[in-house]
Amino acid sequence: MVDRVKAWMVKRALDEGTKRKIDHIERAIGTYTINPYIYLRALRHRSKLIESNLHHTESYEQLEFLGDAILDLIVSEMLFERFSTRNEGFMTQMRSRIVKGDTLALLSKELQLHQIIEVGDRVKDQGIESSTSVLADIFEALLGAIYRDRGYEVVKSFVSKLIDLHLDLNRLEVEKDNYKSILLEYAQSKKMPIPVYEIIKVTGPDHEKEFEIQVFINAVPYGTGEGKNKKKAEQIAARETLLMLRGNKRSLEHLVETL
Repeated sequence: MVDRVKAWMVKRALDEGTKRKIDHIERAIGTYTINPYIYLRALRHRSKLIESNLHHTESYEQLEFLGDAILDLIVSEMLFERFSTRNEGFMTQMRSRIVKGDTLALLSKELQLHQIIEVGDRVKDQGIESSTSVLADIFEALLGAIYRDRGYEVVKSFVSKLIDLHLDLNRLEVEKDNYKSILLEYAQSKKMPIPVYEIIKVTGPDHEKEFEIQVFINAVPYGTGEGKNKKKAEQIAARETLLMLRGNKRSLEHLVETL
């Protein structure tokens, strides 16, 4: 009760624009917020910092780091409870499919977070708000904000309901699209060293970076991949490496079916 009263008092003092953003967040997460300012930070792109004379910690990036770790724990617990008879390899693959950037961006869109992301005036209308990588980052930052504001049980409840509502775990269970995991399993089955992913090149401005990543196994270079974020580039590089190791597409498809 004390928290609710405190939340009401703080919210009352906000300007109308900020109040609308917090109302949006509260509808999205299904509960009240106590500290609105941490949510504003979770929605702030780094492009806003310079023109607003804000400290480098005032963008979503630190909260994204925290939210990423929290999401991994929540999803791990969920999978541990729901698939208690399955092995660690299966749970690792399922977790990767749930927490990958494309999935998080989808959840971010379902919450309509792109409508309230704060970007700098100079980069408005450049599509930052609809970028898959930014939407995924904002989602993780929101989780970090909820955790700091309301605690673990609240953020866990929020994520669990969101996953149940928008993701089909049965469909994800039969998908074989995590090429990094497939490559790791293949390397282990052949007694090869663990694949290493190295950034070869980074191009583009901060808000629109393009990563080129190459796979090395036992210091031997294999496939490369390019993407808007490191995770996507790594997946492409892993797939190309599997093609190189297996020789052709048909062999890769057979490998995917049998792993």
